[in-house]
Amino acid sequence: MTRKRPEDIKAVPVRHPGRWAGAVVVAVLAAMLIHALLFNKAFQWHVVGQYLFDTTIMNGLVTTLELTALAMLMGVVGGVVLAIMRLSPNPLLSGTAWFYIWVFRGTPVLVQLLFWEFMGSLWPRLSIGIPFGTDFWSESTNQLIPVFTAALLGLGLNEAAYMAEIVRGGIQSVPLGQTEAAHALGMSQARTMRRIILPQAMRVIIPPTGNETISMLKTTSLAYSISLVELLGAAHDIYSRTFQTIPLLIVASLWYLLMTSILTVFQYYIERHYARGANRVLPPTPLQRLRGLFRGRPARPTTPDVVPGLEGGGHL
Repeated sequence: MTRKRPEDIKAVPVRHPGRWAGAVVVAVLAAMLIHALLFNKAFQWHVVGQYLFDTTIMNGLVTTLELTALAMLMGVVGGVVLAIMRLSPNPLLSGTAWFYIWVFRGTPVLVQLLFWEFMGSLWPRLSIGIPFGTDFWSESTNQLIPVFTAALLGLGLNEAAYMAEIVRGGIQSVPLGQTEAAHALGMSQARTMRRIILPQAMRVIIPPTGNETISMLKTTSLAYSISLVELLGAAHDIYSRTFQTIPLLIVASLWYLLMTSILTVFQYYIERHYARGANRVLPPTPLQRLRGLFRGRPARPTTPDVVPGLEGGGHL
């Protein structure tokens, strides 16, 4: 007796009406937004184009970039030092780091900017010499701390407190056995931190550091409160004369969006670089996905670079 072959299963794809309804709602809202942006004359797009590359705006943009880079450099270096002090078994070092972080994270950054701006009202002159004795060097505080320096100190020292907690969390994410193995090989504490702990902690440190950099770029706008003409301050100076407030705010917003987008791309590829030691397969980049879309086939995940001498399957 011959057994009949079972009929093929007819798979019916599951319908998702909710997805289509949501897509329609999003498309309608997007169309409404585009219509409002293009046909609302109050935006004055011709004025936006007129001032987009204005000299005052460009000078403010350069000041914003300089302040962001220097403040983040100060924050990262100070954060690493504070994190190491916080993890030190010496109670004086750990207590000092804890107090610093407590003060600078507990007070608004705008208050700190104003404090540095008016430092001369507390100490009119700063000097170096014998305590309670002769001064070897003395200088006016207002001359020593101009507006840009006050903004840099306020933003950089505040950022160091936040970076300290980020670095501390990254260091503590590395298993203790890594430190013990390094010490068993005769490596000093400093060398272990530099060669073993920090490279592994970077995978945890990089993402929040990128977010802090983007946040710092926007936080520099607070420096206008102490009369530093950065990007937003430059836009304010122009619309205070022309009374074209909305177009100049759009100009500043467009430049902020461009700079944060560039920083986001850099952050993505830096995170991808440091993920090689933890992931056997890296997901395709947005550019690879776009190429695969045009070629008609999905992009495949990529493997990290092969270490020389480990071509049989070892990866970074």
